[in-house]
Amino acid sequence: MKKIHTYRKMLDVSKASTLQDLKTAYRTAMKIHHPDRVQEEALKAQMEEKSKELIEAYHFLVSIAPETIEHEKPEYIKTTTTSNIADMAYADEVLRIDFLDGSVYEYYNVPRNMYIKLINAGSPGRLARRHIYNEFSYRNIKRNQ
Repeated sequence: MKKIHTYRKMLDVSKASTLQDLKTAYRTAMKIHHPDRVQEEALKAQMEEKSKELIEAYHFLVSIAPETIEHEKPEYIKTTTTSNIADMAYADEVLRIDFLDGSVYEYYNVPRNMYIKLINAGSPGRLARRHIYNEFSYRNIKRNQ
């Protein structure tokens, strides 16, 4: 997905980066682009915008980091095996699945034809368990209630 690549490039990290690597890269970038480092208002506004982008990139990359995924795996398995799909949305190769337990996950680099199969499936949950849940990068964007 373009967003993942852009964020990794912004923080100058690789796919194999650990949470500690992400944290170090984020702190280094924030030291460079922090708005308090400049006096000029125009430059300060640019730095504020850049720092917001860095914050968004950092939080996004942390949410899809292997260590985060591993830590949240039990909750993910419980949700994907016991809760049914409440709603789905698809845009720009990102599949969003809302579960009945209140959890919401985004899956990245999902081909459009896979989304069409999911929509047309007699049992979307079964198709998702077989072809989506363990095949695509994902992140939890809303915890269950």
